[in-house]
Amino acid sequence: MMRFAAIGLDHRHIYHMVGELLAAGAQCAGYCPQTSDPRVLAGFQERFPQLQARDRQALLDAADIDVILCAAIPRDRAGIAIAAMRRGKDVMCDKPGITSLEDLAAVQEVVAETRRIFSICFSERFVVPSTLVAAKLIADGAIGRVVHTTGLGPHRLNRAIRPAWHFDAATYGGILADIASHQIDQFLFFTGSADARIVASSAGNVGHPDLPHFQDLGELTLESAHARGFVRVDWFTADGLPTWGDGRLILLGTEGTIELRKYVDIDGRPGTDHLFLVNGRGTRHIDASTEPLTYFHAFAADVRDRTETAMTQRHVFTVTRLALEAQRDARPPLSPQD
Repeated sequence: MMRFAAIGLDHRHIYHMVGELLAAGAQCAGYCPQTSDPRVLAGFQERFPQLQARDRQALLDAADIDVILCAAIPRDRAGIAIAAMRRGKDVMCDKPGITSLEDLAAVQEVVAETRRIFSICFSERFVVPSTLVAAKLIADGAIGRVVHTTGLGPHRLNRAIRPAWHFDAATYGGILADIASHQIDQFLFFTGSADARIVASSAGNVGHPDLPHFQDLGELTLESAHARGFVRVDWFTADGLPTWGDGRLILLGTEGTIELRKYVDIDGRPGTDHLFLVNGRGTRHIDASTEPLTYFHAFAADVRDRTETAMTQRHVFTVTRLALEAQRDARPPLSPQD
């Protein structure tokens, strides 16, 4: 049985990372309670009261632990991952797993040296059932070949409950390195692209002048040899929406389209994971909310069998590189006066 530990309880994504691995049959050997946000730790302990708090170094050094899960402050994730891999452990990080091109090079070097798995849990694909249904429909030829994706990642700021690091791009990596990594992952996956290039990108602060180091709006376009994509991410979801963001993905195929309304169908059907299919046979709404998740089971199998069924290592590094390049080269967005 695969045994894992959690180090870095700084973002609430650690909840589904731990919960889904437990559901996949893995065993948690403990967690480090060190955190920058006591509310995340309290929520973790409420959800997993059976798990034991342990010293961070003891978890890294324990020979019977196979995997380290990490949702630390984003700037610190690469360092924790490197320390874990050098001690013979595989790693699953929350996104962004890496916040600088220098850290990317260091992680790549350690992966090549140790042959350990470095995975990033792109939750907007791996924890969203509708993306799995979309993948099945595309594999069955429902919309032909995917030639374009539009990915929208709006988020509610929830300013009062965010830790200080959330408002400093130097700490969380910037809006494109952070949020847009989800949409880049989905572009590569759904278009079947091994690589791509960033055509243009912008990122900056247009609505929070009292937070000078925060970025609240970003966008980019990218293209591969056979597809193009557009991404917009932001922190402007209004409080009237009954969830944290109206995440959408539109997949344009040569024979139809698929639109995912991942978290809400505004003023329409209740629940999450609404999939809308349009092709030569007509239009169709699919409730995809009950589709079983597969990433965590596949990751556990990869740890056991030394395979790459959940996601290839090349894909992880390609998504990360593209997000970091988009962030590095981003122009400021237009100011409100413009």
